[in-house]
Amino acid sequence: MPRVTSVALIDDDHDDHEIFSFALQEAVPSVTCIYFDSGKEALTKLTQDNHLLPDYIFLDLNMPGMTGIQFLETIKKRDTISQIPVVVYSTSILPQEREKAMELGAHRFFIKPSSHTELIEMLKGFFE
Repeated sequence: MPRVTSVALIDDDHDDHEIFSFALQEAVPSVTCIYFDSGKEALTKLTQDNHLLPDYIFLDLNMPGMTGIQFLETIKKRDTISQIPVVVYSTSILPQEREKAMELGAHRFFIKPSSHTELIEMLKGFFE
């Protein structure tokens, strides 16, 4: 895997931002993360500022306003950000959501782990 320096997390749950942040710092301290509360916010900011472009986007599916699936559909139409790999990171275990996300170009699909230790291991495994 090429050297990763930054990721973005798009999730409407601030507790999940904090949990992800702590786990990421333990798993790969060299990677920084920017956080967005919604897909709409992420699309706006990422298309307006090339300095914010992350190496990967971690995306929750279950969000109000613009769902993760809608974000995936939209990102593929935006030249500046269409090539950023999107990793679905969601509580959804529905096979049809997984299939739809992968059809739309998701790079990977992770179900949010139930423990901090599992999240650290998931992130270590992903970034190795």
